[in-house]
Amino acid sequence: MVFEGVLLKLRANKTGVFERDYVIYNSKYKRYERRKSKIHVHVPPCVNVKEGDKVIIGECRPVAKSVAFVVLGKVGG
Repeated sequence: MVFEGVLLKLRANKTGVFERDYVIYNSKYKRYERRKSKIHVHVPPCVNVKEGDKVIIGECRPVAKSVAFVVLGKVGG
């Protein structure tokens, strides 16, 4: 799976927190609601990103206990 969103934190070594926004339909109220999910990602040294950048992430093998995604690149420029 590939997701697009914002890189929130770059605290640990080569690890960051990614946030993606998505919309689901609530059938009871017949409206859409916005939700967010946070995903821990591996940030390789060859990718130059900082906090607040829009990035693309992809699923990979588990790198750590809670890290199973890797940053593929920056969106835009």
